[in-house]
Amino acid sequence: MIEKQFNVIDETGIHARPATILVQAASKFDSEIQLEFKGKKVNLKSIMGVMSLGVPQGAEITIIADGHDKIQALQHLEEVLIKGRLAESCIL
Repeated sequence: MIEKQFNVIDETGIHARPATILVQAASKFDSEIQLEFKGKKVNLKSIMGVMSLGVPQGAEITIIADGHDKIQALQHLEEVLIKGRLAESCIL
């Protein structure tokens, strides 16, 4: 299992459009991928799960991947978040 933290920078947070983009990106991989916000984890391949979190701008989120293609999945999702100007990587 691997995970990475991000800060949401999109003005409206993870609303319908970015949630759809993330779900589509996560669905390309076999690994189990979760999105965590405020201690609650949801399946990142579920639009309803992602939308239920109500992630606002400025929030810190964690993406957790587990499976044979977890590294590629997390790298791709990081690229989607950064290139889409949805979030930036947290520096730990």
